Amino acid sequence: MKTYEETLYELALADERIVVLTAENRAAIRGMPEKLGARFIDVGIAEQTMIGAAAGLALAGRIPVCHSLATFLTLRAFEFVRTDVGIARLPVKLVGGVPGFLSDGNGPTHQAIEDISLMRGVPNMQVFCPADQVELVDMLPAILKSPDPAYVRYNASKPIVEHAPFSIGQAEIFGDGTDVALLTFGFLLEHVERAAELLEARGVGVRLVNLRTLKPIDERAVVRAARDVRLLVTIEDHFRTGGLYSIVAETLLAQRLTAKTLPIALEERWFRPATLPRVLEHEGFTGEKLAARVLWALEEQARR
Repeated sequence: MKTYEETLYELALADERIVVLTAENRAAIRGMPEKLGARFIDVGIAEQTMIGAAAGLALAGRIPVCHSLATFLTLRAFEFVRTDVGIARLPVKLVGGVPGFLSDGNGPTHQAIEDISLMRGVPNMQVFCPADQVELVDMLPAILKSPDPAYVRYNASKPIVEHAPFSIGQAEIFGDGTDVALLTFGFLLEHVERAAELLEARGVGVRLVNLRTLKPIDERAVVRAARDVRLLVTIEDHFRTGGLYSIVAETLLAQRLTAKTLPIALEERWFRPATLPRVLEHEGFTGEKLAARVLWALEEQARR
């Protein structure tokens, strides 16, 4: 299994326009300085400077790939992302480390749980949320080839499913159940897949939708799920406002559709820091707890 760093290096060798930048966050790209030489730039703890430099490089014909902790990349540098990159529609690629629950033991200052809301609101920005390292590697060539700016939730988790070929704006669908559709993205796919197994063992027909591109969203997959199943469930390690639940609501409203929907997300609060398994347990995102919430919602729906 190729790593993100290996794949990025291969792509950089094949295209001299690619420049790798970081704001003193080298966890995913430790070997790059020696390999890329002058095409590797570390600006230090200065995310705004990195985005400004990336915009300048893009104007000069380069394809900058910027790395930083997701919360600082999307919050501290937001105005630069919006103004220098988004409005100008420059092909700057933003790779955010430890997004969502993956920041586990860190407190609110380091929890990127509004990043999708912010980035999808930037003009022309694409948003990618790979489920694991295989999916991250598969989508990287398309991200770098796209002429638009992009935000990527970095995720090097081990795969738990065999993925379909990646295409921008196309979801990955497992199963064709008509009772419930579980819509999710990122590393939570592993736990949602476990919830799907538990639900199916209880006789519930499940459709699991991995929305690996959140902007552009796969409108067809969302609309078909809304029309085909009794209950839509959106599951995300993000604030409910502005994330997947909001995207699904916007998509259905545009099609003049309504659907029974259960949003599972963080509501107006940050999560309690701990090791990742404890975060998932405390916040109710383990496969077992997700399945229990869905069963309860289905039973409530049946009683009405």
